[in-house]
Amino acid sequence: MEIAVLDIKGRDTGRKIKLSKSIFQMEPNTHAVYLDVKQHLANKRQGTHKVKERGEITGSTRKIKKQKGTGTARAGSIKNPLFRGGGRVFGPRVRDYSQKVNKKVKRLARKSALSIKAQEKSIIIIEDFTFESPKTLNYLNVLKSLGIENKKSLLVLPEPNKNVYLSSRNFNNSDTIISSELNTYKIVNTSSLVIYESAIAGIESILNKE
Repeated sequence: MEIAVLDIKGRDTGRKIKLSKSIFQMEPNTHAVYLDVKQHLANKRQGTHKVKERGEITGSTRKIKKQKGTGTARAGSIKNPLFRGGGRVFGPRVRDYSQKVNKKVKRLARKSALSIKAQEKSIIIIEDFTFESPKTLNYLNVLKSLGIENKKSLLVLPEPNKNVYLSSRNFNNSDTIISSELNTYKIVNTSSLVIYESAIAGIESILNKE
């Protein structure tokens, strides 16, 4: 599979880059994608939610009224969950939401996600560029040249580029990431995947490991 390499003006450079068939043209495994995305979202949860239950409320344990003859329901201490200020029944507790997914499944999920984007023709290969200084307008002009200024986009760099990152961080619909940190959630959660020409080798090197 070959894709034309574009410049920052959105023009064809005349060069084409060949993408690995085992990564960008495989039969997608949607269940692997689901498992990896679910793990990613679960691992982002803090799990620090907590409420006080009956045994944790400060107050007397004295029985507040006699058991029978009041015409109302029997009640124990003032910490009864039925009373205002009492403990909560079955409230949330601190817990760990993290899940485990095997490395091979995660690698399969990333390959599947990239293949899906390739099938949708949502991958754009752009020749390497940089900015002399951080400037939002420069990055906006690149997005406009590629025709994706109104779409959710993800720019994949081969290595950290401070000026490009700082120029892009004001956009809610655009994100920047380096190839070694590319994950399934980032891939499926974007409309246009823009990849630096030199970042392709790094992506293929990581995903072709056994």
